[in-house]
Amino acid sequence: MKVLLSRKFKNGHLGQPNMGAGHTRATQYDHLAPEDLNEGKVEVLGRQIWRVVPYAMNYKKRASVGVLANAMARFSDLLPFVFIGFAVDYYSGEDTEGFYGGIRDFLDESIFPLLTENLAVGYGILIFLGFASLAIFQGISEYSWQTLGYKVQHDLRLDATRSLIDMEASYYDLRQTGQLMSVLSADVNQLEDVISDASTSIIRIIVTFGTAFLLLVLMSWKLAAVLFTPLLFIIPLVYLFSTRVQRKYRQQRESTGDITAVLENVISGISVVQAYNAQEWEAKRVDTESSAYREQSIEASKDRNRFLPGLYAIAGIAFGLLVTAGGYLTQSGEISTGQLVTFLLISTRMTMPMFIFGMLVNQLQKGEASARRVFALVDLIPTITDHEDSKILEGPISSVEFSDVHFTYPGTTTKVLAGITFKADAGEFLGVMGHTGAGKTTILKLLMRYYEPNQGKVLVNGIDVQDLTLDSVRAQMGFVSQEPFLFFGTLGQNVAYNRDANPDEITKALELAGAAHFVSEMENGLDTMVGDRGTKLSGGQRARVSLARALLKSPSLLVLDEASSALDAETEKRIQENLLGSGSNRTTIAVAHRLSTIRQADEIISMVDGAIVERGTHEALIENNGVYASQWSIQTGEQ
Repeated sequence: MKVLLSRKFKNGHLGQPNMGAGHTRATQYDHLAPEDLNEGKVEVLGRQIWRVVPYAMNYKKRASVGVLANAMARFSDLLPFVFIGFAVDYYSGEDTEGFYGGIRDFLDESIFPLLTENLAVGYGILIFLGFASLAIFQGISEYSWQTLGYKVQHDLRLDATRSLIDMEASYYDLRQTGQLMSVLSADVNQLEDVISDASTSIIRIIVTFGTAFLLLVLMSWKLAAVLFTPLLFIIPLVYLFSTRVQRKYRQQRESTGDITAVLENVISGISVVQAYNAQEWEAKRVDTESSAYREQSIEASKDRNRFLPGLYAIAGIAFGLLVTAGGYLTQSGEISTGQLVTFLLISTRMTMPMFIFGMLVNQLQKGEASARRVFALVDLIPTITDHEDSKILEGPISSVEFSDVHFTYPGTTTKVLAGITFKADAGEFLGVMGHTGAGKTTILKLLMRYYEPNQGKVLVNGIDVQDLTLDSVRAQMGFVSQEPFLFFGTLGQNVAYNRDANPDEITKALELAGAAHFVSEMENGLDTMVGDRGTKLSGGQRARVSLARALLKSPSLLVLDEASSALDAETEKRIQENLLGSGSNRTTIAVAHRLSTIRQADEIISMVDGAIVERGTHEALIENNGVYASQWSIQTGEQ
């Protein structure tokens, strides 16, 4: 039986995104977060939303079926009105000429004999067939576009997720998780609506207007001119609405992300919220963000509801003129009663596309706001990546070396590391100590290539780590952070994360990490659910499970960042004995405040303000009576 953590990416290798046709990672929004995209040129329909089209073209057959079925549905929707007009003329005994009369004669002479001898029954059958074909084609169209929308939604979310996962750690330093989650959920869902709803609306408008225009002009060009002339005033109305509401929709999408970010903070830190009696304070924070969203939504609604009445007014003028002119032409004998009825029915059918057009512009504006945020993530390009000539690290890590390394975090001016130099060979245990802010953890971040040095080199097996592929180096490392992160799932899944491992292998790793005992006492053992971020376990238990996860890789380099800070002294000692006795060729680099953690190290480096001030074994550093000795005496109670 294999214990696996559910995943989409094998062996920790994400590779390149599965980009749609015509999709490339642009640099227009490099390193921009969604909240950075509210400003910019206001366009009627925008540019970013059209980038959804190449994703849809990955499913050309489905899209083609959707287009054809929708077009046939719209055509079928208009045919019954023509048949109704023919029936009116038949019952009233009026004769018709021209194109309209030619179609009626064709039906009377060719189609009806195949259906029935009674023309009244024949018109009824044709009307029924028109509605039946509408139902069939509409169903096919809806299914095609909805499923296409779901597929594009999946592809967009996957591309955006892969881009985020590829980004270096510095990208996340100043960005809120809630904002990014809002893009991956709400904004991607908004684009799915654009595909499934807006696309059908576009086709409906084009086919309905095109077919209706042709039929109406063929029946009476005079009435067609009366109807369509007022509709030209819709164009400036659409432009005014689009340019006013686009920025407001961008702000609205931004506020959605802000609300999500605050709520994510509150829920994740609920224990702190309650400990500080901050429930009301947090409720006010949510109220502030939600109020901003409310006001922006109200402003957008004002513009939207000024736009729609304008459409109604134009439609009212057009139909008022149409009825008046139609009555005059009927009385003068230019058109028959049936033609006027058909003209009026088809014209009323055209009102729906008009209002759909209003909603379509509204939806496209929302989609543009979402598209800017989604594609800002899709377009992200990591700065820390493999070079074209990067080499794969062959075999285990036999040495790690820092050579005159200097580093300052992006966006800051304070140097964190200043001329760090050290070397750890295979099987050695290197300890790193220093006050808070001395730069200890930064050394590990540079080693893991979460960041890259401003000056100097980080060498693995004598090769600059920047000349090696990220995956091959990290595959040889086992990393345990000072804040162990467990995923929602079982204990077994968290230990076996991204690896195929059987229960025996997992249990062995847990034994080395000093976790086998407490796991065996749990009712469900390895199948115990750990909760979100491991909240069902204590801090010490989470640390040991995280350590077991690292040891399961059998890494040639074990990197520990305050990994035992949550452990009691006895458990820490037992784990140290396990680690020292389990991997004679494994190199270990451990950062620690608690000096008992690194007392057995082959070399200990002591740091102050980003520089190494002393180095040596525990005994040598005690004799040196420097920073290390001072901290040791404090921690052991001698001072």
